[in-house]
Amino acid sequence: MMTHRFGDHGDDVGLLQRRLIRAGFSVEVTHLYDAATESAVIALQKKTGLVDDGVAGPKTLAALATGRRDPKHLSLADLVAAADKLGVPLASVRAVNEVESSGSGFLLDGRPKILFERHIFWKRLQARGIDPAPIAAKYPNICSQTPGGYQGGSAEYTRLATAELIDPVAAYESASWGAFQVMGYHWQRLGYSSVDEFVACMENSEADQLDAFVRFVAADAGLLSALKGRRWAAFAKGYNGPDYARNLYDAKLAQAWLKYAGADKAAA
Repeated sequence: MMTHRFGDHGDDVGLLQRRLIRAGFSVEVTHLYDAATESAVIALQKKTGLVDDGVAGPKTLAALATGRRDPKHLSLADLVAAADKLGVPLASVRAVNEVESSGSGFLLDGRPKILFERHIFWKRLQARGIDPAPIAAKYPNICSQTPGGYQGGSAEYTRLATAELIDPVAAYESASWGAFQVMGYHWQRLGYSSVDEFVACMENSEADQLDAFVRFVAADAGLLSALKGRRWAAFAKGYNGPDYARNLYDAKLAQAWLKYAGADKAAA
């Protein structure tokens, strides 16, 4: 299912515009995702309780079809609560949600998005007293001292399932979970009673996935300070690692914050 945003064009945009018209929104079928289309999408998102970012992705299209938000999907109220917990402006959380989240925390089959990290599995097996070397020799795609082996999407669950047969705790700890891709091995530091509880929360809703992100930031004084001070390069480096600049995370965060800060000021 495609995602469309301001400036996109094509037959799929025309189809979106026709669906918006049928739902009672005043747009024209121009096949261009113009300002009127973006405004209609934002109005739909506000009406159904979704995050009103003006981007028509799977969650927005589902709400357009049903007239309501799926309870598993993130709401604007969830972002407001996260901003309050972290003590930062709503615009900061909205910016992070736009740039750092994967747009949706779930696959189309309803399972949370994951990415299995084979080099982390090596380390977590060692931490649990298991020699990873013979496992790596047999299963190099799921256990290695170097990152890689990614297959993406639902295929990551095939890798996870193989790792579970070796050690389920280390397997869950070695995947990043949900919209914000929080690593499982952080479960104890973030206040979960077990990795199983962490995974159950990731399976429950995007609001729970956002809560894991909030806990992750709150547990790191430097990261929280960077977010509060809107030091986007420091925040992006702390959250994404030293390669953050390659993907322009800091520039994207700064740009998104300006957009949402302006929108929040206009709405006040």
